[in-house]
Order: sequence, then C-alpha cells, then structure tokens
Amino acid sequence: MKRKQRVSLWEISKTFAYIGLTGFGGGMAIVSVTERYCVQKKQWLSQQEFMHGLVFGQILGPFSLNTCTFVGYYLRGITGGVVAAVAFIAPSFCLVTLLAWLYFKFHELPQLQSALRGTNPVVIGLILVAALGMSKTSVKGANGWALALLAFAASAFFGLNALTILVLAGLWAVARSFYLREHA
Repeated sequence: MKRKQRVSLWEISKTFAYIGLTGFGGGMAIVSVTERYCVQKKQWLSQQEFMHGLVFGQILGPFSLNTCTFVGYYLRGITGGVVAAVAFIAPSFCLVTLLAWLYFKFHELPQLQSALRGTNPVVIGLILVAALGMSKTSVKGANGWALALLAFAASAFFGLNALTILVLAGLWAVARSFYLREHA
C-alpha cells in the first residue's frame, strides 16, 4: 500500500502519544494497539509493511518502541522516527515517574498489592488478542503455521531469544526455497 498523503509530524506525535498513554501491558500489547491505529484505522502502511517493521524491531531493544519508531520513519524519515519515539515514550516516562513515587510512598497497603496482582490476567489477555489478530493476516498455509508454532515453542519452552529464532526462520526459508526450486 502506498501512502496517499503526507502525514504531519503533529499527527504522528498525537497518535504515538495516545498509544504511549493508553498502551498497557508491554511489548505485544502495545504492538497490537500500534497495529490497530496505524494499519487498520489510519491505513498509514500495509499489514505486510507493519510486520516487516515488527521483525526489525525484534532485533534490538524494546520492540514496541522500535516498531513505533519504524512507523514514524516510514511516514516522515528520521524526523518522523524521532517524533514517534519521543511522543510514545513521554507519557510512559511521566506516568512511571508518578507511579514509582506513589508506590514507594504507599507500597505496603494491601489494597495496592491486590490491585497490582489483578492486572496480570488482563495483560495476558491483551497479548493473546494481539497474537491472534496478527496471525489471521500474516500466517498462511501449513508451512506458515508450522513455523509460527515452532517459533512459539522455541521461545516458550526452550528460551531462545527473538534474534536466534529470526535467523533460524530465515535459514529455513532459504533452504526451503532451494529445495522447492530443485524439486519443482
């Protein structure tokens, strides 16, 4: 999908500040919100382009921030990437600073401890919704599902990191391509 219009830096800033303010649950939960706004709602980039940004974001550091930076860069170059990253981080920085102060002031209250324990199932639910939503459009055919399940197992049960899984998947894709070309 090609961009139809040039997105303003103000629009990028507003969107990623909103995502940063409302995106709870870390990594995949925030990526899900980013995908919903930037791909589905605003149609700034295609699902495939977004997935490429998500893959690049897995390589180094916090991938939700990297994915936001990728989208900003896609839209407006280096300036767009910086604006998206700063706008995304600013609400979290302010909120975490406030929450840290409140936590250290009131961390012994049983009500606060109960509230914090209650958020864990919500975060897991958000991650599952993100994974299911992206799998519907990105995982195709038996080979795609096999790779997705193997990647999940490699991460969940064997503790392999994302970069190792991506390298192994790339090697598999190259080997499979050669095999199919030779036996076609």
